[in-house]
Amino acid sequence: MTSLSSPPSTTAGDGTLDGTAAVASGAAPDEAELVRRVRALPLEARVRLLTGASTWALPAEPRLGLHPVTLSDGPQGVRGTGGERGATGLLAPAPAAVGATWDPELAERLGALFAVEARRKGVDGVLAPLVNLQRTPVAGRHFEYLAEDPLLTGALAAAVVRGLQAAGVAGCPKHFVANESETDRTRYRSRVDERTLREVYLAPFEAVLAEADAWLVMAAYSGVDDGTEAAPMTEHAGLLRGVLKGEWGFAGPVVSDWAATRSTAASAVGGLDLVMPGPVGPWGDRLVAAVRAGAVPEALVDDKVLRLLRLARRVGRLTAPWAPDEAPPPSPAANAEARVAAEAAAPREAEFALLRRAAARGMVLLRDADGLLPLDPAGAGLRSVALVGPNAVSPYLQGGGSAFVPAIRTVGFVAGLRAALPEGVGLSVHRGGDARRHAPFVAAGLTGDPEDRHRPGVRADYLDAAGARLGGAVRATGDWGGHRDFPAGTHRVLLRTVLTLAEPGTHRLEVGAVGRFLVRVDGEVLATGDDDRGVELILESVHDHPPTTTAAFDVADRPRRVRVEAELTVVDADGYGRFVTAHLRHRRPGPSVEEEIAEAVAAAARADVAVVVVGTNEEVESEGWDRVGLELPGRQVELVRRVVAANRRTVVVVNAGAPVPLPWANEVPALLWAWLPGQEAGHALADVLLGRTEPTGRLPCTLPARAEDVPVPHARPVDGVVDYAEGRHIGHRAWDRAGRTPAFPFGHGLGWTSWAYESVTTEAARRPPDEALRLTVRLRNTGPRAGRETVQVYLETPPEGGDRPVRTLAGFAGADVQAGATADVPVVVPTRAFRVWDPEAGGWRTPPGQYRLRIGRSSRDLRLTVDVLITGGDDSTTAPR
Repeated sequence: MTSLSSPPSTTAGDGTLDGTAAVASGAAPDEAELVRRVRALPLEARVRLLTGASTWALPAEPRLGLHPVTLSDGPQGVRGTGGERGATGLLAPAPAAVGATWDPELAERLGALFAVEARRKGVDGVLAPLVNLQRTPVAGRHFEYLAEDPLLTGALAAAVVRGLQAAGVAGCPKHFVANESETDRTRYRSRVDERTLREVYLAPFEAVLAEADAWLVMAAYSGVDDGTEAAPMTEHAGLLRGVLKGEWGFAGPVVSDWAATRSTAASAVGGLDLVMPGPVGPWGDRLVAAVRAGAVPEALVDDKVLRLLRLARRVGRLTAPWAPDEAPPPSPAANAEARVAAEAAAPREAEFALLRRAAARGMVLLRDADGLLPLDPAGAGLRSVALVGPNAVSPYLQGGGSAFVPAIRTVGFVAGLRAALPEGVGLSVHRGGDARRHAPFVAAGLTGDPEDRHRPGVRADYLDAAGARLGGAVRATGDWGGHRDFPAGTHRVLLRTVLTLAEPGTHRLEVGAVGRFLVRVDGEVLATGDDDRGVELILESVHDHPPTTTAAFDVADRPRRVRVEAELTVVDADGYGRFVTAHLRHRRPGPSVEEEIAEAVAAAARADVAVVVVGTNEEVESEGWDRVGLELPGRQVELVRRVVAANRRTVVVVNAGAPVPLPWANEVPALLWAWLPGQEAGHALADVLLGRTEPTGRLPCTLPARAEDVPVPHARPVDGVVDYAEGRHIGHRAWDRAGRTPAFPFGHGLGWTSWAYESVTTEAARRPPDEALRLTVRLRNTGPRAGRETVQVYLETPPEGGDRPVRTLAGFAGADVQAGATADVPVVVPTRAFRVWDPEAGGWRTPPGQYRLRIGRSSRDLRLTVDVLITGGDDSTTAPR
């Protein structure tokens, strides 16, 4: 692997800094100069650089020429550092949707777009992509993972990193490693055997480093027990120093996940380089003391600083040194930010168009039994469309947690279809019942400032520990989640409002908060809390989704006023700052779910076409917790069945980032999976439904017919351990091993045309074990329209291969082909597809023998076969390729 800024020989084999070797090996003088600068700094100054200066920025050091390096969350966009006011970000389709494109070129373009967005926000590194695997569909961050397959994940993640880093913005593959679920994520350890770890979970990280030379890697909250060492990932020397830095030659820094580091010497010796966030943490003075006590070699501190400097140089934050009393010289990164500000200070239509195309291209047409799609708005048979479903009215555009991006604009499904349908085609919209458990946030029109009855809003008073008022604010919303805009010294926040409930019927008031709190309604205590935890409330995402308590109020012919008061003790979340969270929600009187479904079904029966959008929401899929089940929330399954019974011309759209069972999948005429499509959702869906863009997506995960068929049905640790007992049989491999039939297999996806697989040729049927295999697959587009096909190659191993999966994805390639035309599609099967890890030898080997390659449209639709003989003996090596 190419190092960040010099040959890996500048670092000794044990991960320590070796300046003598750097000079002797002919490394660039600037690298040697960095070594001298580092060693000239006092120990305290060097250690200071290894903990964040703030939540998102690393420290500056004038004596090194080091400017602050700023990081930001991803991977659905660039969230920013919190300094941006309002909704300013580009919101891309969720990574699962990008995974469904099976298109590295498109993924690289999205990475390049993220780089532009990063420069707009003064960001030098984006904490993305997630390189963990979709091991189980209940995983809370399934939507953030690219695929269930290591080869597909590695290829697409490498493409995103290439796009970012080509523009000088660091990519940060995360979460290293075996961190595929959220329950107790800061405490559990993944028990993974060595061979599974190497062949499955380390493989996509290795691919990203080998193919894209990522400049930064994030260690996970969780730990790993690989049979040799059991430790948190921030302390796992075997994986951080042995594999990542030693075998793979990674020369950049390993950064902790935020607030993941819980030790001093163990993490420093284990291979962690940067502790985030800052400025507090377990290193600082304690690390200085550990070095002086001999618990941590000083050379390790030097190595960590050098790794930081390599990162800074790559992102343009390293210049000549300057005196502390001087203004720092402009950095290359600052110049790049100025260029972006001059050329594209705000997102442009071309950027929106890329997001729109990516969302449409990632949509997967699962079924089109009657040729209903694409719809023809110019045809005589389309004069009215009924748009039905809870997600039609309130789409789920992005997953919850650290990936959340305040989008500069969002186009919902209603707006997108209205804009696309021609004049004369009517569109009616019907929710068909609310699928969310929680009520909406209270509307501004219902609230009143208790100190000014003519002013709407919720009043906040900021009080110190003695109860003295330090300031206040009035906001129109009932959403006070993660509120931080209060003066220093604030100990409590008192929220007050008066709700005016005028509509006759039963109103339901729902209140939630975190930490230590007291909520009164009309003077009576409604809810209390005594949770004195700090940062854990953020790490477990409780601050985003507090439990709630509900009170009902009946209103007759006169309005009713309800006084609400919430006393909130400020939570100290260490590097995440101080905050309070309160949610004030209100459900107005209205029709029942049954009445809404009946109204939606009647409208669908009257329409020429019904489009039903069902799916998950922020209560179901989020960082911080795993799903407790796979079923669609609410009565959406029933809604679909009743609409299809009323109108056979029905298209069902699934708006979800993770699998849900679709018991009516074989009953609906057309079925489209739209994922979490980002800000251009409505335009993208309209483009697909009306045939303007082909949905070229292929499933990056297996869709189960029944929840009980899922190979890994839950993600709950047992006695602090998540046991990867299925071994290398992940995703489609596990389905093949069990002989079960899913609803739709890995790799499945239709389009606007049909395909014939005519032949496959190889360069040679006999191959030595150290040469990649190149195939040429001849395709014919047999349908009426131009289309894009994704050719998939699966490998079946000889019996001598041992307990290997039935088949594994070994290569893929996309091709755009005109109607009636033929294309020869080259596909490369890399050498690593044939290799197995030998734990006894501590290296890779390729068992000789006859291998079978199956080529087709999915893991279960395989149309061509070619056999290849791998010759020679054991090609064992301890250096992975």
